[in-house]
Amino acid sequence: MASVPTVASVGLCLFLLVVGVAGEDDFNFGPERKTHLHFFFHDILAGPNATAVVIAQGPTWNTTAGRFGQIVMMDNPLTEGPSLSSKLIGRAQGLYATASQEELGLLMTLNYYFTEGVYNGSTLAILGRNNILSERREMSVVGGTGYFRLAQGFAVGKTSSMNFTSGDAVVEYDVYVVHGDR
Repeated sequence: MASVPTVASVGLCLFLLVVGVAGEDDFNFGPERKTHLHFFFHDILAGPNATAVVIAQGPTWNTTAGRFGQIVMMDNPLTEGPSLSSKLIGRAQGLYATASQEELGLLMTLNYYFTEGVYNGSTLAILGRNNILSERREMSVVGGTGYFRLAQGFAVGKTSSMNFTSGDAVVEYDVYVVHGDR
């Protein structure tokens, strides 16, 4: 005859399970640090050196005002100045999708991957809505690695230049981040 567990034995098992998976609570990331970054994002859709390519599009992407349903993968340069020939400081790697039927509103999900200086090898994870025709737009910083471990904050984008024929654009970014101190 099978025995039925008692409420006490089930409770004890749950308690031991919780204690066993709680892990180490005594870790320290040091004091919080605040960092402001300023750089330019180059979205190059045209030509032999394109850094952003369409990887999928819905059947009606070209029939809506917002080009709804197009997905673009990017590996865009991040530079110190608005010129593509200015110092390269990293890459914007990820994707964006046209997520609005009424306006050019993008869903942005990407990492800023830094390749220079104290930030070399570090990333910031960005997620948010980007209405590209707005003068100023804001997206969330939802995480980071390396120098930016435990990052949170926001990125403010402003179009520096845009070619409506090719789709190429340069966007100036100011990024405000709170993160752990390495």
